[in-house]
Amino acid sequence: MKEKLVLAYSGGLDTSYIVKKFSEEGKFEIHTVLVNTGGFSEEELKQVSEKALRLGAKSHKNIDITNTYYRDCIRYMVYGNILKNNAYPLSVSSERTFQAIEIAKYAKKIEAKYIAHGSTGAGNDQVRFDLTFRLIIPEAKIITPVRDETLSRESEIKYLKEKGVDEDWKKSEYSINKGIWGTSIGGKETLVSDKTLPEQAYLNQLRESEPYKLNLTFKQGALVSVNNKNYKNTVDAIKYLNEIGGRYAIGRGMHVGDTVIGSKGRVGFEAPAAVLIIEAHRMLEKHVLSKWQMYWKDQLANWYGMLLHEAQYFEPVMRNIEKFLEDSQKRVSGEVFMILHPYRFEVEGIKSKYDLASAKFGSYGEENTLWSGEDVKGFTKILANSMFMYKALDD
Repeated sequence: MKEKLVLAYSGGLDTSYIVKKFSEEGKFEIHTVLVNTGGFSEEELKQVSEKALRLGAKSHKNIDITNTYYRDCIRYMVYGNILKNNAYPLSVSSERTFQAIEIAKYAKKIEAKYIAHGSTGAGNDQVRFDLTFRLIIPEAKIITPVRDETLSRESEIKYLKEKGVDEDWKKSEYSINKGIWGTSIGGKETLVSDKTLPEQAYLNQLRESEPYKLNLTFKQGALVSVNNKNYKNTVDAIKYLNEIGGRYAIGRGMHVGDTVIGSKGRVGFEAPAAVLIIEAHRMLEKHVLSKWQMYWKDQLANWYGMLLHEAQYFEPVMRNIEKFLEDSQKRVSGEVFMILHPYRFEVEGIKSKYDLASAKFGSYGEENTLWSGEDVKGFTKILANSMFMYKALDD
C-alpha cells in the first residue's frame, strides 16, 4: 500500500508541480488540503479541488478558517496597529501559521506519515510550515521538493508541459497569495531592487475616481460598523472594505524586510481593508489613549508583529502580549471619518465619548480650563530642577 501524504495545496504552480510529480512517481497516496483564510470564492475553491484531483490527488479538502484567523490573529494586529517596517500589514506571513496548524491537524486525523508544502528555500514560509508541523505532528516526515531540488518556476512549468498539463502559464509569472487581510505578489520585479510591479500584476485595478466618504465605527477596538451599516461579524466588514478600497486601488505597497534565515526579502502587496482599518484605528487611539498607553502598546505591538512574522506564534509571551493589547482597547470606541481617492485616502477626524482632546478640557494652543498660567510657571520651575542642578556644576 502507498503511504499517505498530505500536501498544503493552493492551486498555484509550486504545489501543482508537487502533485503531478508525486502522482507520476506513484510512491504516495496524495491528499491535498487548501486552508482558506478568506482569499477564495466558492467557484475558485471548486476549481482548485477539480485541478488537484485532475493532477493526481486521491482526495482534496477545503477548510475555511477565516473567522478563526480573525479571532486569533487579525484582531490583535488591529489592536497593535501592526505594519511591518511601517508598511506591510503581515497579510500572508500572519496567515501561514494558521494554515499550517489546520494542515497538520488534518494529517494527524487521517494518520498520514508524510506532510509536504511547496515553499522554496529562500524565504520565511518554509520556516513557518516546518516549525508548526514539528510542533503539532512531529511523527510525520516533512517533504519539500521545490526547496530540496532548488527548482525555478521555469523548470516547473517545463515539467508540467511535458506531462501534458494544459494551463494559462502566463498567470504563473507572478506568485500570488490572497487572504482576507491582503494579497502578496512576487515576480521578476521583486527579485531586484530597482524595479516595481507593473499595474497588471495587481489584482485590483482602479475603477473609481470620485472621492468617497467612509465612516468606520469601532467598539473596544473592533470594527462593528461601516457607513452606519452594523456588522455582527467583523469579517464581513473587512470583506466590504476590501471591495470598496480595491475600487480605488488603495493599500498597495512594496515590503522590504529581513527574513528569518537572515536574507533580505522584497514582495509587493495590496491590502485595502487592512490599511484602512489600521490607520483609522490608530487615529482613534491617538485621541482616546493616554501617552503611556500608546507608548507601551507600540513597544509590545512591534515585538508581537516581529515574532508573528518570524514563526514564533507559539512562544508563550505572545499570549501575554495579546492580553495587554486586548486590555488596552477598553476605551477604543468611536467613529472615524475618512475619504477615499484614487490610490490614497485621508483620515479626516474622529468622534468618541472618550476623546481626550475634547473641548471641555480647553482648546489646544488657545485656552485651557484645568490650570492657570501661574500653575504652569511653578510646574516648569520644578520640572527644570534636576537639569538646572546638573548644569550649575558645569565649569
